[in-house]
Amino acid sequence: TEITLEIALHLGDDVVRAIALKPTDGLVRGQEVRDTGAAISVPVGDITKGKVFNVTGDILNNEGGEPIEITERWPIHRKPPMFDQLESKTQLFETGIKVIDLLTPYVQGGKIGLFGGAGVGKTVLIQEMIQRVAQDHGGVSVFAGVGERTREGNDLIMEMEEAGVFDKTALVFGQMDEPPGTRLRVA
Repeated sequence: TEITLEIALHLGDDVVRAIALKPTDGLVRGQEVRDTGAAISVPVGDITKGKVFNVTGDILNNEGGEPIEITERWPIHRKPPMFDQLESKTQLFETGIKVIDLLTPYVQGGKIGLFGGAGVGKTVLIQEMIQRVAQDHGGVSVFAGVGERTREGNDLIMEMEEAGVFDKTALVFGQMDEPPGTRLRVA
């Protein structure tokens, strides 16, 4: 079986410390590995709309089984944009949801985390925001499911399809049954 590892530290003498991105069943200390020489990369562009990915960029919802041609991939670790390419002022992102825009406004281009117990409406809020981003701003949303249960991920996908927002979203999952390194890199 193939196990994907990301090198975290070179210890010398052909010894490394690595972060496991796939289950490590059968892996033993001192086992020989193959260096691909490539960074972990994921698909980018229109091909990602309506797709569900894992941390290594594999498409998880390809029901037809037909190969999907991925023409462009970017590494997950890249240099940040040059300082002179950044906006010097902070802009608020108007969601159109009054309670959010007033009480907890979001910064444009930033990450947003929603925390809460079961059944409080996180999924409904996410779907509403994705719908508004697509309609009001002509944008695409990326959903990172970190530590999600498989059932919750499936429910989210079905609800997004019913709401008509699935094709305006790219989803990346690092579910709770996967190694901690997977969840770390999805975040």
